Amino acid sequence: MTRIPALLLLLSAAAIVQAQATGEVRIYRCTDAAGTQTLRDTPCPKGQQQSTRDMLRPKDAPTRARAPAPASVPAPRPVPAPVVYLAPPRPMYECTTHEGKRYTSENGDGNPRWVPLWTLGYPMSGRPPHRDADRGSFRPAPPASAAAGRPQQALPTPAPPPAHRHGGLPWPAASGGGTWIRDDCAMLPPAEACARLRDRRDQVRTRFFNAMPSERDVLRVEERGINARLDNDCGGS
Repeated sequence: MTRIPALLLLLSAAAIVQAQATGEVRIYRCTDAAGTQTLRDTPCPKGQQQSTRDMLRPKDAPTRARAPAPASVPAPRPVPAPVVYLAPPRPMYECTTHEGKRYTSENGDGNPRWVPLWTLGYPMSGRPPHRDADRGSFRPAPPASAAAGRPQQALPTPAPPPAHRHGGLPWPAASGGGTWIRDDCAMLPPAEACARLRDRRDQVRTRFFNAMPSERDVLRVEERGINARLDNDCGGS
């Protein structure tokens, strides 16, 4: 008789091992004398009513493989802002000829040119020009009519001709009864200079449609130059 409980224990242990091997679990429901029920995974104590149920052993969810951490990407180096060097604005001049015509020029030289005195309305006296001691420049000798006391228009004060300034012929030999004249020029305000540039660009674009192919190439180059000057001197178009 003493061998029977030991045999039952062996059978129960074997069943438990088998259940664990097959992935099952045995649940014991125990009811005591007072009718209280308990669940356990081992056999009920002596004196309690026992019932069993085999269930699949719950399995933990498979551990998710952690995604490899993304390789650290070096932060892009800040690109330095381009440095733009602007040339100083170029001046623009408005010049007036002796005939009263106006034009714009890139410099205030006033289109210096050598003209005979008779083109300016002065009678030819045949006298060589002499040096003005007060102004340090050359001027033609006054006509004979000035000695008679009649009013005479003031003659322009010419500068020495290029041949004289560069070591060429002396003044009497290079003058030839003429004088150097320059148009009167005045520098335009920056805003007015920019307005003149835009007006000129409009004229170039208007001429472009009726121009010959060869002239269009010239107009394209001129318009590019105007646009570049507007960007530099006037803050763009």
